[in-house]
Amino acid sequence: MFKKYLFILMAGALSLFGGDFHLFSVPNAEGKITPSVVEKALENSGFTIAANTEMNGPFKIQFGQSDFAVFNLLTAYHKAHSATLVQSNPDAGIFVPMGFGVYQRNNEKELHVSVLTAAAMKKIAGFDAPEFALIEKEVLAALKKALPNAKVSESDSSLPATGTLLSRYVMQSSAESWASDKEAAEMMIEDGLKPAGFVMSNFTDYNFVLGEESPFHFYDTYSICKLKVIYTVAKTRPEAAAFAPCTLMVYKKKDADEIVMGFPGVYNWMSSARIEDTEAKAVLMQAQKDFEAVLESTVE
Repeated sequence: MFKKYLFILMAGALSLFGGDFHLFSVPNAEGKITPSVVEKALENSGFTIAANTEMNGPFKIQFGQSDFAVFNLLTAYHKAHSATLVQSNPDAGIFVPMGFGVYQRNNEKELHVSVLTAAAMKKIAGFDAPEFALIEKEVLAALKKALPNAKVSESDSSLPATGTLLSRYVMQSSAESWASDKEAAEMMIEDGLKPAGFVMSNFTDYNFVLGEESPFHFYDTYSICKLKVIYTVAKTRPEAAAFAPCTLMVYKKKDADEIVMGFPGVYNWMSSARIEDTEAKAVLMQAQKDFEAVLESTVE
């Protein structure tokens, strides 16, 4: 009896802790609130919009239908806080840009927005930094201003991760060879993505944003998505759209003899969005395998 009671207490305590997503749900029966409302609010709060991609068109072309009246993948980064964060912690580039899922099911009366919490970003990156909380503060303020009638909550607590949250690869390079190494690496990446079914929705030359004082020889990020993954996962866990497209970082610090490549693994999707659907897990694991193969061939 004591063990059973203790288990109930523990389960109850766990339920008090929020999950990895901030979730906004706003009445939108007439469809007047659109993803552009979210985009403009973020822009007005110091964010640069990398992309705001409407997915229903591609869904209907490839799969013949969509479960959603609205399904957009919006990516953005904070102009000031992201720059400070990446220069202090280069692997934070996996959130430059970061993702926002904007979705509303067919015949549903509410529009939803999902975005990662600061705690989730820390967990995925593997380190703590004050900028995570600062970015989160700006995100929440912008969304609350844009969606004043929204119900704001956090997702259910995440499932235990079954794999590495940050997939990271390193290849040797030098101050003399970095330019040619960069060209060869990025050519290998771009050539490898398309045959595996990946699409690059956005490219950011973040070193250009950082300017002349940048500590990097180069810092590029690719927004990568696989339509089948997004479509399949969205059927049961649309909030996972905050992970799509995935940001692949490729950079070289001036004081290091290596090029680093990395992306948030699909284990984040399965853990944070509590994905247990067999088909969704299968397409995610195939995407992880394919993405890893591209980067492994690049660093060989």
